[in-house]
Amino acid sequence: MQGDFQEHAVLLQKIGVETCEVRGLEQLKIKQVETSNLQEAIEELQEALSLPRLPLRIECYDISNIQGTNAVGSMVVFEDGLAKKGDYRRFKIKQVVGIDDYSMMREVLTRRFKRYKTDGRETEGWTRQPDLVLIDGGKGHLGAALQVFLELGVDDVPLASLAKENEELFVPYIPEAIVLPRTSPALFLLQRARDEAHRFAITFHRERRSKSSTKSALDMVPGIGPKRRKMLLRRFGSISGITEASLEDLASVPGMTLTLARTIKEYL
Repeated sequence: MQGDFQEHAVLLQKIGVETCEVRGLEQLKIKQVETSNLQEAIEELQEALSLPRLPLRIECYDISNIQGTNAVGSMVVFEDGLAKKGDYRRFKIKQVVGIDDYSMMREVLTRRFKRYKTDGRETEGWTRQPDLVLIDGGKGHLGAALQVFLELGVDDVPLASLAKENEELFVPYIPEAIVLPRTSPALFLLQRARDEAHRFAITFHRERRSKSSTKSALDMVPGIGPKRRKMLLRRFGSISGITEASLEDLASVPGMTLTLARTIKEYL
């Protein structure tokens, strides 16, 4: 019995080692793409998408929303295969109500490429010409992006979309998907750009949701306007901090009274 237990323990240990080795290989693969394979990835991507020039500057876009609330868009930039965070941009969706990813994508791209068309300062990240615009999504998202380009007369920027389910690439006017090998450095590069755009959008969306929920909770309290809300959050840091504060601490905030402090306790 003890021997069986020992064999089982050895087997589990072996599985654990093998799992670590697999993870190590995956990390090594990613590291290789980030260093020695970057040029190969860029050249392969140009060939796969029939791009007129090497995609040295890639802009990738994503939309994040939950049930249409606090919707945001993100733009991330990869230059020479590496993230260029100083050129990232965030967008609050202002014109679309409800859940409509296509319209949200159109709004984001319209705002971005109006600047590109009307401002000729090529040295700034916002107005520089990308060698490829990548959209997170399938044919529908690509169609929304293409509509914006046609309306604005943007005819010198290649477009593509990457559908996550099967990692299929789509480009305008070609109905068939482009499928790169799963071990393709070009695919790894696109996946990194797509995942980074998603991460950046999600982070901004969470920030907006957090601020929105904080504002909503305090807005329910009679007598607490923008100035008092700002002072309370500055003193206690969060809704949780306000809730845990004593009546005396709340009343000591500039502009507050003991009566207002009691009201806050009742509502929160």
